[in-house]
Amino acid sequence: MAEPAGAVRDPEAVSRFVEHFAAQLVEAGLPRMPARVFGALLASDTGVLTSAELGEQLKVSPAAVSGAVRYLAQQHMVSREREPGSRRERYRVHGDQWYEALTNREAVIRRWEDALREGVTNLGADTPAGRRLAETLAFFEFVEKEVEAMMERWRAYRAERFGRD
Repeated sequence: MAEPAGAVRDPEAVSRFVEHFAAQLVEAGLPRMPARVFGALLASDTGVLTSAELGEQLKVSPAAVSGAVRYLAQQHMVSREREPGSRRERYRVHGDQWYEALTNREAVIRRWEDALREGVTNLGADTPAGRRLAETLAFFEFVEKEVEAMMERWRAYRAERFGRD
């Protein structure tokens, strides 16, 4: 899906942003190709690009785009949709991608908490390892509550600033 009519872009400036932002995501632990694809989608005015458009913009193969999109979809950072009247897929980044990605992380944290609780029980709460696991568990429980409260504040802030829930 091409950018809207009238949108004048310096392709080099867009590319510099995509690569710089992708490098920041890689530093935070995201694999390089998904970070580049995510950056390209985020930098597009429509927030939607096809595999061919992503491949052309990033100068990568369709297989590289496919693997990156699969990873990003699993992380709830992009969604796949059919192009109307076509068999081609296009990929969309949503305004709430950060919320979705963070919410997905909460499920991971809950699984870690369950495993840590089991570890405390199995290793003994009074052992050095059990105490270390209990402290780690307490940290994740704290983070989970804080993220929940923070997301409530985010929704209110977003509605106030951008006029939507």
